[in-house]
Amino acid sequence: MQNRIEKITQVLDKNKAENIEVFDLREKNYFVDYAIIASSLGSKHTLALLDHLKNELKPAEKFVNVDESSDWVVVDLGDILIHIMTPEYRVKYDMESFLSSLAQGKEGMPL
Repeated sequence: MQNRIEKITQVLDKNKAENIEVFDLREKNYFVDYAIIASSLGSKHTLALLDHLKNELKPAEKFVNVDESSDWVVVDLGDILIHIMTPEYRVKYDMESFLSSLAQGKEGMPL
């Protein structure tokens, strides 16, 4: 599993994704074992990063589902979820707070 995480983060890093964070969610009440968040440099870069992931991870990785827009791409690999977001969307939706809370064993967000 660690090799897969490293490969994903390397692909993102070498293609200029920023602020790459990995959240270990094993044994937490979540539907994947790991979540990865990365910032793109803008809308076109978001989709370009998705293309790089597809080109460099297939056929070793099975892309279960890809939900894409130019501001936020979600790649579901079954046990790993990858979020690529423009900086504006990353601030707006603040997935880090939710995933950090979850990774630390806190169920849900405080109201």
